[in-house]
Amino acid sequence: MHETGVARRAAGRPAWLIDSADFWRLWFVGLVVFTVRWVETVAVGVFVYQDTGSAFIVAMMTMLRLLPMGLFGAFLGAIAERVERRTALILVTVSMVLTSLSLAVLAHLHLLAVWHLAVASFINGIGWATDNPVRRVMIGEAVGTAQMGTAMSVDVGANNASRMVGPTVGGLLLAGVGIDGVFTLSVALYAIAVVAACRVRYRNSFPPNATESVLARIAEGLRLVRNDRRLIGTLTVTVIYNVFGWPFTSMVPVIGQDRLMLGPEGIGILASMDGVGAFAGAVLMAMFCKPRFYRTVYVGGVSLYMVMLIVFALVPLPAVAGTALLFTGLGGAGFSIMQATLVYLSSPPEMRSRMLGVLSVCIGVGPVGFVALGWLADAIGAPWATAATGCTGLLMMLLTRPLWRMI
Repeated sequence: MHETGVARRAAGRPAWLIDSADFWRLWFVGLVVFTVRWVETVAVGVFVYQDTGSAFIVAMMTMLRLLPMGLFGAFLGAIAERVERRTALILVTVSMVLTSLSLAVLAHLHLLAVWHLAVASFINGIGWATDNPVRRVMIGEAVGTAQMGTAMSVDVGANNASRMVGPTVGGLLLAGVGIDGVFTLSVALYAIAVVAACRVRYRNSFPPNATESVLARIAEGLRLVRNDRRLIGTLTVTVIYNVFGWPFTSMVPVIGQDRLMLGPEGIGILASMDGVGAFAGAVLMAMFCKPRFYRTVYVGGVSLYMVMLIVFALVPLPAVAGTALLFTGLGGAGFSIMQATLVYLSSPPEMRSRMLGVLSVCIGVGPVGFVALGWLADAIGAPWATAATGCTGLLMMLLTRPLWRMI
């Protein structure tokens, strides 16, 4: 009944104009969290590289944000079905406020060390791991399955808008104020997100089930994946992207400084180009993408991403490198929108949190790629290491074609 009502209200409206106040509150929470993530990612990357001179350690900072997905994603997905998701969203956002506040105080006192940033990255990574099974399931139930693809386009559009603004802001703050200014801004933005989360009226559609253990629920979810070829294909592409594609973002500060000879401001602007392309892609998909194109957008987006990251790694001119990042953003938008949409639509309603938890686990294998890329970058240089991972990703897409054809 809920989804039917949503579909009726959506009739006659532009695709992107979603008639749900809770969706827009949840969208705003995501926008703020995404923005802080990108502000901190570039600023922390530059800070750590200047402090240590190690591309490997820079990669590890981003890796630590992903690690909790692999470690805890399935558990968080199962647990999310047994708790009130609105409460979980508020608690996670509050924990991010406290983490950034601690870093801001340490930086202001000139006591901030790389290991502090490593611990904070891991803690915030736990919050990131809850996004799919908590906030995005809430979005799906707020808008209904008929508008899930559009809602994900608009939500990913927010992420990508933050990627346009966040890296530039992070680079400018680091250059003009220092790392303490970066984390002070993070605290202020996270506090606004807490207020928005508290205003969400959503309550779980399915009552918490306390009779089945978390491990049993995880096992049931894995059985569903094993028996559904659409899910197998979707998750295979997710693993390839997160092992061979996504890790290259940790090399943007390194390549920007060493190969393109840019300062913090220039690196921030360069990193923002990925967000510009991704935002444009998300807008186009929200307006025009139909379900029959979902697989093409998903697989084609990953392939375009791999090709363009190779171009970015090898070109010597900042303008050409920025253009390549524009196209990685375009491809990444197609991938990001479709992975959550395809898993959500392929899962029974009562198991969506679990399936999106499994998706988080597949995203969480990314640390393998970050470690490999960081080690390889120290051995042969960041540009050649980045290009090698992109080539390997394209090869893996070719070899797994029989799996993703089933999507």
